[in-house]
This record gives sequence, C-alpha cells and structure tokens, in this order.
Amino acid sequence: MTASPFAYFVRLDETHFRPTPYTGGAWSVHEQHISPMAGLVVHAIERAARDESMVVSRIGIDILGVLPIEDVEVTVSTVRPGRTIELVEVVVSSAGRPAVRARVWRLARYDTSSVAGGAPEPMPDPHSAAPWSLTSLWPGGYITSLEARPLGQMVPGRGRAWLTTGAALVADESASDLARFVALVDTANGIAVREDPARWLYANVDLTIHLYRSPRGRWVGLDSTVIFGARGQGLTSAVLYDEHGAVGRAEQLLTVRPRDPRR
Repeated sequence: MTASPFAYFVRLDETHFRPTPYTGGAWSVHEQHISPMAGLVVHAIERAARDESMVVSRIGIDILGVLPIEDVEVTVSTVRPGRTIELVEVVVSSAGRPAVRARVWRLARYDTSSVAGGAPEPMPDPHSAAPWSLTSLWPGGYITSLEARPLGQMVPGRGRAWLTTGAALVADESASDLARFVALVDTANGIAVREDPARWLYANVDLTIHLYRSPRGRWVGLDSTVIFGARGQGLTSAVLYDEHGAVGRAEQLLTVRPRDPRR
C-alpha cells in the first residue's frame, strides 16, 4: 500500500479512474468501499456542471453490484435541465457493466438566511474527543485511511463520531469540501455496529443523502442509528454534521443475513 499515493483514486483520463488500495472495503478488502466512490460521483458532477450557481442538494446512489478494485469509467449526463432545479445522472461502470448509478438534484441558490432554522443542535467539537481506531472493528484500506473520534459511549445500533482523512479524493486534484465530505458519509453504517460483523452481514445497497446546507471543512460528523427488521431488512439513518452544525441526513438500506459459518 505504501507504493500508492495517499488518495482514493488516480485519474487516467477524463472519464476513467484507477482506485487505490485505500478504497478497499470493510466487508471485503478486495472490493471497493462505496464511500470514496460517492465522493467521486460528486467530484465528477462538479467538474461537468454548466451552472456553478446551483447547489447539490440530494445524492441518491444505487449499488448495482460488486466494485472490484479495478479501473472504472464515470460518465455524467443531465436528465432534467433547468434554471431552478436540475437532475443529473452518474453511471460508474466496471469491466464494461454499470456497477453504480447515482441521481443528483441540484437546486438554484437563493438567499434564505432570514428564514433558516429547524436544524438539530451541533455536535460537540471533534477536538474534544479522543482518537478511536476503527480498524479494531473493520478491515480494509478505506478504514485505515480514516481518523475517527467517538462522542460518548457506543451502544449496539447507536453511535456518534467525527471522521476525517488526509487522503486526497483524486491524486493531484483539488476537490470541494462537499465532495470530500460525501466521500466519508457511507461510514455511518460502520460506526453504530448492531451485531458482530464476523457473524452477520449487513451491507448497504444504496446511499441517499439530503442536504439543507453545503458542508464546510474537513470533518464529518455522524449521529447514526441502525435498525434491523425481522425479515432480512435493515436501515441505517444518520444526521450529518460539519464543525458548524447539522447539514442534512443520510439513509442506507441494508441487506441483513447471517454469515456463512463455513467461511
């Protein structure tokens, strides 16, 4: 891993990227964690945007299949253009097949500061918490790239923590605060562990992020709740924070099943 740049992706050309070992997943170290890919989706949209005055407000990502740590193609198209609202689609293909499909709403920017309100109270400052090694719970290059700071006691299915990373999203490229923020959000399912991941699988099949404010800075705050149903379904819900307060919410639909005892 030391031979790779401390980044999640290396650009090969305008639409092709090579994931580094730092994208290695928590459920399988040979597959990409979807979190950095979510950041790459936003990065691609921002580079392709025709109107920079619009803000990304909803990111809906469906995970269509396994993403091996191999080259991917990222294409961006506008599904619904407009001056007030715009819907953009991103397709990530691996080995010639779509593996991730994302739809992103961009909204026109207006000054609504006089009516802003209703957000949850901010989380305590990340620097008030001691570091926490997520590698004690999860394997994978992505997890090793993170700095985590928990807030209070973690209990099954509930947890609050701050995350940051020194890894670049794309090697030798600057990325926005939003793209870097989104690149860490999918970790919400991993900080509020409900059951031992050595005995149970509860991977997410999607990630949906709703934002009412664009995040700023390099810290991502997650206030996560994990619920398991009785028929193989689960849901991870998280309130999202930056150091200035709450910025939105994230939801992850889970497929829950026992691990194969033969493995």
